[in-house]
Parts: sequence; structure tokens; C-alpha cells
Amino acid sequence: MSFRERPAARSLPEAATLLGLTPADIVKTLVVKRSDDTYLFALIPGDRAISWPKLRAVVGVNRLKLPDAEHALAATGYERGTIVPIGSTTDWPVFADERIVGKHIAMGAGAHGYSLFVDADALIAAYGATVADISTDAPV
Repeated sequence: MSFRERPAARSLPEAATLLGLTPADIVKTLVVKRSDDTYLFALIPGDRAISWPKLRAVVGVNRLKLPDAEHALAATGYERGTIVPIGSTTDWPVFADERIVGKHIAMGAGAHGYSLFVDADALIAAYGATVADISTDAPV
């Protein structure tokens, strides 16, 4: 695991270019709210989008949604764009898209202007993450 400072980026593709990576190598950590006011983390490759039907089926619930920025901060201790399961104020369950398995990935690092580089398999193992197909092609 390593951290790297990087210039501010206005988009994920711009961040990938600054880091010398493809968008697929940057993993978005999305905090997702369940109807019982608990949360989970979804790890999604940067070139893809969360698939709500697939994630709901894996989690076994009928409703999931992205919380607003204030609730995301309260649930994790991190601002949007910096969220990562590592060091979160609560140890929410982690669901990882199967496309990150076997990769060395970049992700949020808990602060703006930094990226965390980690072996996805080690992250998955450390958090007992559920690995499944939970993404879809990103909208164009």
C-alpha cells in the first residue's frame, strides 16, 4: 500500500491521466445507504457505473441509494471523492466488483489531492469483501 500526492483533477479520466493509469485502474468507493439506515461500501472500476439491480440482488435488499454528501461524511468520516473503506469511522461491509480482482488499483485516500495504491486482492481479503458482478457499462 502506498500514497501519492497528485494535482487536483476535475474528473476521473483526468485523474487517471495524471496518475499514468487507465480509468479502469482507479476504483471508486461508493458509500451506499440501505433502507434500515445502515451503509455498505461498493468498489467499482472507474470506467464503469454501479448496477443497482445487481447490487440489490447481491445484498439481498429491495432498496439502496446514494446518501447526500452530509450523510456520506457522517457514515464514513470522509468527504465524497476521498471515501475509502480503510480508516472509515464505521466498519461497513464491502462489496467489490469482480473486475478489480487481481489488479493493483488506485483509489481515494481519505483526503483531497492524494491517491492510495493497493493490491485489490489484499484489500478484498482484509475486509472480507463480497466479490460479485455489481457494475455496468458507464453511461456515455
